Amino acid sequence: MTVSEYWDIHTWFEGFISGITSCGDQWEHFENIIVEVNQSRSTDTTNTHSRRTVSTRARSMNQLSTDDGVVDNRQRWDKKSHFILVCVGYAVGLGNVWRFPYLCYLSGGGAFLIPYFLMLVVCGIPMLLLEFAIGQFVRYGPVGAFARICPIFKGVGVATVTMTFFLTTYYNVIIAWAIFYLFSSFQSELPWASCNHTWNTEDCFSHEDYDELEEGELPPNSTVSASEEFFHHRVLGKTEGIEDMGGMRWELLGCLALAYIAVYFCIFKGVKSSGRVVYVTALFPYFLLVTLMVTGFTLPGAFEGIKFFFLPKWELLLDAQVWKAAAAQNFNSIGIAFGSMIAFASFNDFHNKSIVRDTLTICFTNSLTSILACSVIFSVLGYIAEIQNAPSIGEVVASGPGLVFMVYPAAFPTMVVPQLWAVLFFIMLICLGLDSQFAMVEVVITTITDTFPHWKYLYWDRKEILAAYVCIFTFLCGIPCVMEGGIYFFQLMDWYTCIVSVGFIAFFEVIAVGWFYDARRLSRNIQQMTGVRANYYFVVCWMVLAPLLLLAILIFSIVDYEVVEYGGYSYPAWAECFGWLIALVSIACIPVGAIHAVMTAKGSLRERLISSLKTTLDDERHAAKFMADGGYSAVYDQSKF
Repeated sequence: MTVSEYWDIHTWFEGFISGITSCGDQWEHFENIIVEVNQSRSTDTTNTHSRRTVSTRARSMNQLSTDDGVVDNRQRWDKKSHFILVCVGYAVGLGNVWRFPYLCYLSGGGAFLIPYFLMLVVCGIPMLLLEFAIGQFVRYGPVGAFARICPIFKGVGVATVTMTFFLTTYYNVIIAWAIFYLFSSFQSELPWASCNHTWNTEDCFSHEDYDELEEGELPPNSTVSASEEFFHHRVLGKTEGIEDMGGMRWELLGCLALAYIAVYFCIFKGVKSSGRVVYVTALFPYFLLVTLMVTGFTLPGAFEGIKFFFLPKWELLLDAQVWKAAAAQNFNSIGIAFGSMIAFASFNDFHNKSIVRDTLTICFTNSLTSILACSVIFSVLGYIAEIQNAPSIGEVVASGPGLVFMVYPAAFPTMVVPQLWAVLFFIMLICLGLDSQFAMVEVVITTITDTFPHWKYLYWDRKEILAAYVCIFTFLCGIPCVMEGGIYFFQLMDWYTCIVSVGFIAFFEVIAVGWFYDARRLSRNIQQMTGVRANYYFVVCWMVLAPLLLLAILIFSIVDYEVVEYGGYSYPAWAECFGWLIALVSIACIPVGAIHAVMTAKGSLRERLISSLKTTLDDERHAAKFMADGGYSAVYDQSKF
């Protein structure tokens, strides 16, 4: 496995993140096992005073000692473009075409864009740079990095692993829905194109019905699109609420099993892709989205949908839930507070100078992709509102995680060879989803193998058997999501896992670095790596703006707490309690990690507390170890801060 192989390194890095879950000797032991040693060693020592020659030798060294006595054997990216490609591939995924449009629609269209871009500028970009800088400087995964930056906050890394586990239990359900749609696309007529099916109601109104209207005749009021009825009645068999989970949707269960089989073989065999294939798969979603956008813009009513997307409802800006959703989308889509970006950056060259440019490239590519996906969604929503004669764009379909499956399919019947476009679209969704899912499953597997090595007898020390155990267990945990009331359970899990929990974890991450490690110190670390200090704007964001904004959102979200809903359905109190329990399991890792750090430190309670709050890094000594590799002076002018 080499870093030039995108899919291998993606899953390998995800496993690397979760594997580092203890401190002390266990961290170093894991590092020496998982990192491949560079086999080349330079012997050209003709000019020991030449910086160029010394730099060449340093890059060829088999080992490099770090400040804490650990040997730095870390594998490096073969090419700079590989790091960008991996990060963009991780950031631009299913969340852009699935979560962003659904949260935008839920939050009133344009009203969501204002807090989204504000959060991107104040939190998203600065925190991604923060994670890149930590990974590149400390050269450890998230838990190892935080254990050295500020030991009392090492539980932040553990919280990300816990949150990832909960994601694996329901995320594959989205892929199961896409597989169901893929199979349904191989028909002479797309089943969501008309209302002539047993699952349709009298309120159903399709594109065919719209075409049959006489000139000047308006469509009836209070109708439901054929694509929405297909999703709710044919795919889900939706009940009235979570109190009535109903029976099993056996077809969906089979699709979920197929999804896990695909995930298992991705982990079991690995996926090797050439650079050419990676570029094709990276560009394919854009080609398809642009095609759908052009088609959507030609539909009747598309302009009204675009207006709904870009023109905000100003009163919704006072709703704390909109701001919380905007923050959560930034973190989920870019990958902030999930630890992955720290791990990716830890495999950069120590003196990679372009981390700021890399940060901006990834963030803006991610955001523009989300805008592109939303343009498609809302143009089709305008079309659906037109054929339904709906009074408002916000009332044409039920807002929720299934929005993408109710809106995108509505555009296919208007296209030439609709079956072809439907197949291509759902293959794209499956690929985007599998990429994230098997990486998250790999996180769970690696955590088990490295945290509980004495469990090896349960799986005969064979990874393929352990992978089967994990896939079967998470498959069983996901079964409630494929029952007739499963959409309510899915919405509950997703809301409290990816929207509630991630805000708390991100807050403690920026506090640990900005306040306890010191944002100015991180800026000097960036200078040691790149020769240029981080802009004062980033320092202010790390120390003041990001913590205050995140804290304000968390406080107002609690004060202005609203019960989670799905399509107008409000969850009962017991379901809300269950959701908060899920959220607290991952959040609780932070105080538990702090207690563990204090208890394992030496000295009196006061000395232990002080020791846990101090970094174990010696900046100058740590950076000096890489000076031969073309680095910059570790001596800096502290008077400038």
